[in-house]
Amino acid sequence: MYKLENSSLPLYIQLYTQIKEDIVNNTLKANTKLPSIRKMSSDYKISKTTVESAYSQLYAEGYIESHPQSGYFVSKDIVQNFTSTTEIKGTKEKEKQYKYNFYQARHSEDIFPKKLWSKIYNKALSSINFGSYPNKQGDLGLRKELASYLAKSRAVICDEEQIVICSGFSDSMFIISNILKKFTSSIAIEYPGYKVVQEVFSLQNYEIKNIPILKNGIDIETLKKSKDKLLYVTPSHQYPTGKTIPISNRIELINWACENDSYIIEDDYDSELSYNNRPIPSLQGINDNQRVIYSGTFSKALSPAIRVSYIVLPKKLVAIYKDIFHFSFSGVPLDMQKSLELFIKEGYWDKHIRKMRTLNKKKHDLMKKAIKEYLKNSVEIIREGSGLAILIKAKVEIDWEKLDIFLEENSIKIYSTTCDTNLNDNTLYLGFGCFKEDEISIAVESFAKQWFKAIKKTK
Repeated sequence: MYKLENSSLPLYIQLYTQIKEDIVNNTLKANTKLPSIRKMSSDYKISKTTVESAYSQLYAEGYIESHPQSGYFVSKDIVQNFTSTTEIKGTKEKEKQYKYNFYQARHSEDIFPKKLWSKIYNKALSSINFGSYPNKQGDLGLRKELASYLAKSRAVICDEEQIVICSGFSDSMFIISNILKKFTSSIAIEYPGYKVVQEVFSLQNYEIKNIPILKNGIDIETLKKSKDKLLYVTPSHQYPTGKTIPISNRIELINWACENDSYIIEDDYDSELSYNNRPIPSLQGINDNQRVIYSGTFSKALSPAIRVSYIVLPKKLVAIYKDIFHFSFSGVPLDMQKSLELFIKEGYWDKHIRKMRTLNKKKHDLMKKAIKEYLKNSVEIIREGSGLAILIKAKVEIDWEKLDIFLEENSIKIYSTTCDTNLNDNTLYLGFGCFKEDEISIAVESFAKQWFKAIKKTK
């Protein structure tokens, strides 16, 4: 069995890597038949597109070969005298459990409404016709509820036919990158920005152009000079800097896209979790422009474990999506989609969002207070007010190697922006979503003790 995990690494890359390791280690011998794409998809509850992409990469590299009417087999010409890695694999450590883990995109375990979800799930299960295929784009009922919700909460202008249900952010980007392959071979991305976007589009052989972030968001003049036809932005809450693009610049971006026959990918990853002001209306809804591909997710406000995201395509791109992915079904299990549909339809989603905002606002404020109390003037807060983490930067000189050692010895885990962005300057996330309220002050105090021990002494 292969282990496919919830991570920033696309599922097809995880599957490809593990099958390749089995071939290299001689676990899968020459001429061994691989499971069919349909069976692999069914066994692992992943889309056929995911399996097909993994197999295609293995085929391209010569690890497997295709026999007409028979399927895929481990190549008979494969040289299986690779150095065995069995011992190395056997000594792999389990993921360490830390006493205080400041991960930037996680909830505490008590947040998810398990009892309510169980009730909704059982109700949804009874409504599913298990004798028929589901809608390829995603369950129609869920897409209708999403269209209604997005219209009132984010001013997104769309109907259910424009929505595609995806299995996580990387899957959303994978679909978009394939839709636009014939349209352009490059993409402009915010710098600093989210690594996953660059990784997914690079795998699809796009040229990556970094566009710097200024005071009011992305540098539009540099964008215009780049001559790119595709842009990825996080306009409401730039990741990781937290900057917001003002309405004047938003209109300028839309005008740029319309005048240059270009598309904008709007990643609205945490709009539900804004604590100091109302969520800013989407870029997609400005003038019904039909130039913005809107991307959203349930990871931040509901659960990162359920792996449900969605994209809203301009009407012109819907036909292209259907033509390219005519063979593929949504990677999200139908029971999950039906449960989400009822969760939204019966008003529980709105209640949950209000509860999450209130609870995480308290956690946010407790984290901010603890940072000021225990870290004092040794750090600067450079992003706050939304999401599940506060971003800090050192105002003192830190011996980072010593800090890593001190934290590891005291079972504390922190994360820098290098873990998920292309910003490499020791800016740190202090995630508060993963803690209960009464844990936050203690966790920050514990971190601060090691922090001050790692400050370099002046001569």
